[in-house]
Amino acid sequence: MHDSSDHNFFASCPKGLESLLNKEIGAFSPPSMKEIPGGIFFSGSLELALKICLWSRTASRVFLTLSDFPAGDPDELYRQCRAFPWDEYMDADQTFAVSGNVFSSSINHSHFAALKVKDAIADHFREKSGKRPSVATEHPDLQFNIFINKNIASLRLDLSGDSLHKRGYRSGIVSAPMKENLAAAVLLFSRWQWISEEGGSLADLMCGSGTFPIEAAMIAGNIAPGLYREYFGFTAWKKFDKKIWQSLLEDAESKRRNGMDKIPPIFGFDLSEKAVEMARENAENAGLEDKIIFEKRKVEDSFKIETKPGLVVMNPPYGERMGVYRNSDPNQYNKFYESIGERLRQDFIGWEGAVFTGNPEASREIRLRPRKVRTLFNGALECRLLHYEIKPEIFYREDKNLPPEPLSEGAQMFKNRLQKNLKSIGKWARKNNIQCYRLYDADIPQYAVALDIYENFAHVQEYEAPKTIDEKTAKRRMREAMKVIHEVLDISENHIYLKIRRKQKGTSQYTHQDFRGEFHVIHEGNCRFLVNFTDYLDTGIFLDHRKTREMIQQMSSGKDFLNLFAYTGTASVHAAKGGAKSTTTVDMSNTYIDWAKKNMKLNGFHDDSHIFIHDDCLEWILDCNNKYDLIFLDPPTFSNSKRMDGVLDLQRDHVDLIKNTAKLLKKDGTIFFSNNFRNFKMDLESLSQFNIKNITVETLQKDFMDNPKIHNCWRISHLTE
Repeated sequence: MHDSSDHNFFASCPKGLESLLNKEIGAFSPPSMKEIPGGIFFSGSLELALKICLWSRTASRVFLTLSDFPAGDPDELYRQCRAFPWDEYMDADQTFAVSGNVFSSSINHSHFAALKVKDAIADHFREKSGKRPSVATEHPDLQFNIFINKNIASLRLDLSGDSLHKRGYRSGIVSAPMKENLAAAVLLFSRWQWISEEGGSLADLMCGSGTFPIEAAMIAGNIAPGLYREYFGFTAWKKFDKKIWQSLLEDAESKRRNGMDKIPPIFGFDLSEKAVEMARENAENAGLEDKIIFEKRKVEDSFKIETKPGLVVMNPPYGERMGVYRNSDPNQYNKFYESIGERLRQDFIGWEGAVFTGNPEASREIRLRPRKVRTLFNGALECRLLHYEIKPEIFYREDKNLPPEPLSEGAQMFKNRLQKNLKSIGKWARKNNIQCYRLYDADIPQYAVALDIYENFAHVQEYEAPKTIDEKTAKRRMREAMKVIHEVLDISENHIYLKIRRKQKGTSQYTHQDFRGEFHVIHEGNCRFLVNFTDYLDTGIFLDHRKTREMIQQMSSGKDFLNLFAYTGTASVHAAKGGAKSTTTVDMSNTYIDWAKKNMKLNGFHDDSHIFIHDDCLEWILDCNNKYDLIFLDPPTFSNSKRMDGVLDLQRDHVDLIKNTAKLLKKDGTIFFSNNFRNFKMDLESLSQFNIKNITVETLQKDFMDNPKIHNCWRISHLTE
């Protein structure tokens, strides 16, 4: 099976795990990838597909596409499959099975489609050799899949054979086991890989058969999840190369040996002695019996773990599955979840917490404010993954039986101002169909935060307190501010995001603040944009330039538009919506160029008239020979560049920058030049060959009128003769 040529594959996964699977496959650098709901399409060598079968922690199956063809009716499906060269893949004395998936097609039953393919395979071999291969329901030599969508069929070989969540270490079944790939996803979403690399411990307070602890040890020890499997769907395939597979197994075994010493302390607890015994047996099957401590203990018991704090994880009963609380009334579940919160507060201060539950109502009794809530599915059941930072600060929910703690005089002032702004700015925003706007911007100096509303989300940026302010005072004010924001706004606690905005140096403004990879779609006029509230300092859209983007859209019809220092391409989308003949989007960050492409595609633009360029704008401007009708030039105050004495200093270099950009402007074209340097002074004398008009006030709307220095903006054109 030594084959370096590219083939087409599809890796499936449970709903909600696509982003993790994308990262896993992306780590192998396939030639192409495409994420869709339910999995990832990718291309590459056959060896690459085997690596993914061996190493993916989140995939369910990996399929190799054998052929694509039209299948408008059962007869056409049968004819196409009977003519397929099956003897290149299997012999008549081998067993096989066929599964089916059908969507929006004339053939409307998956099982019937699979039966037609089975008949075609059997008849093909009977005609060729007089023998027909047998169908096997369990562990067939080869497993095929027929996928039909809109009358186009894809014939696939299931390389995994059996679902990849079956690692091979589970020796028995306890009540309602969680699939291993879902358990791994919960851990990965809960930052376990990073926590373990820092030496943090893991504790599962309801370990059942030990899935979380075992998967955690395998992640921390870099142990391939498929290393213990005895059955795959490719080993009986004619094109299977045992040498390549053996080499992959030997490499994985080497990594396992080297990684065993990197596994931090891991604990599993359960009230069932039978479950604990089974967990120990499973850990032994995985070769991890010396790496995980399992004990019989109830959640109500004390847990004093004398190790470095890390991640405490659990999958408590949902109320609709078996267990010690089966057939009990909802109040018992509420009390049980309340005991979970008490245990976390008493014994796990300084840890991070992850609770995976299908009972969101009962989970409120934990009375901790989740840092993050993620929707995942355990089979068909919609569940929530609640991620906590367990610390005695603002994250605890108030006891509903106690009166709320009174606000300080300063916090009451902040609350009054927020309510006033919400009445004034909120009313203006609703009237003008503006769904994303700034509600508060350090109006009261003691509460120095910027609060932006993004439809159903609130993005809070705390300006770094001056050194003259006591650190405890600053933290207290921030806690008060967050409490007030939650009280005043009709927004879920889980939709309020907080960042500390410090003065940025160099390129630090572009660096990651986190790595959650979560995007939300927001609306601006007739455009839609992806925003991210956690991973970067900024969200992906500058709200203060809302009016500027509107002006660009109004002027773009039939124009060639250039967006320099484009960030996430929001201005380019507005130009496209305005009917621009072409858009060119340039930025030095590959991350933002990819983001801009997604924004453009989100709005229905994906043809060749929209160009994206990953380059240093200062250098690109000097090399470009094209001309544009409309240019948006929004440079940073400072930027590294090879062609301007090493660094762009906007105040010093803006004359050359504008002149060089104007060389790309058509005779009757327009440049919108903007920056956010508060002390910027335009050198009008050195730019006397241009018409320059300061339009800053025209580009600001009600939510930014109180902060006129949020940006500067000019409209620039050539002088007419």
